[in-house]
Amino acid sequence: MTHLHVFDMDGTLLRGTTASLEIARLLRCETRLLELEADFRRQAIDTRVFARSVHALWSELTEEHVLAAFEASPFLDDVREVCEDIRARGEYSMVVSMSPDFYARLLLRFGFDEVVASRFPPLLFDAPIEPENILTPVDKVRIVESERARRGVEVDACVAYGDSLSDGPLFEHLTHTVSVNGDEHIARMASLHYTGSSLSEAYSLARGLIEAA
Repeated sequence: MTHLHVFDMDGTLLRGTTASLEIARLLRCETRLLELEADFRRQAIDTRVFARSVHALWSELTEEHVLAAFEASPFLDDVREVCEDIRARGEYSMVVSMSPDFYARLLLRFGFDEVVASRFPPLLFDAPIEPENILTPVDKVRIVESERARRGVEVDACVAYGDSLSDGPLFEHLTHTVSVNGDEHIARMASLHYTGSSLSEAYSLARGLIEAA
């Protein structure tokens, strides 16, 4: 039996930060971005309002800015090594993120098989946000179900890695889940918990779940 490993990005692969915050730091609009993230965490706005807000905030964002932000971002250690081990076992890895696709797709450089994220208009944003292209937490379940069916992976052979309430629907849907530097909401839902800076250590916990099953 093969397996599918599903990773969140913000707060999970990225420790203590988000893609949007890393871009905002580069563009020197960090204060406004922190306000938006706080509004999202307390559910005062949804992902689509958040997306429209950053779309307006980043009117001068270029691919060069995105690459610079990505390369300066604090990813967990051993991301590439984990992807290589998953592939060597004949298993699959994917990232599902509600953050912008122009940043998230750069994760393919680490060796993930698939990256799915909110679709934004091409930079420099000469078109408006299409609401249906912006992912919500519930969309994570739909996306994973589609991918596992395409790959021929049983639902009990999927493992989710996440850090916050936005991963909740997927954690409720799957049996094998690992909280990675998670908040109190996701910690209550997770099968196992990891706190630290190494993805390989969190992945080792997941392998224990797989072997026990």
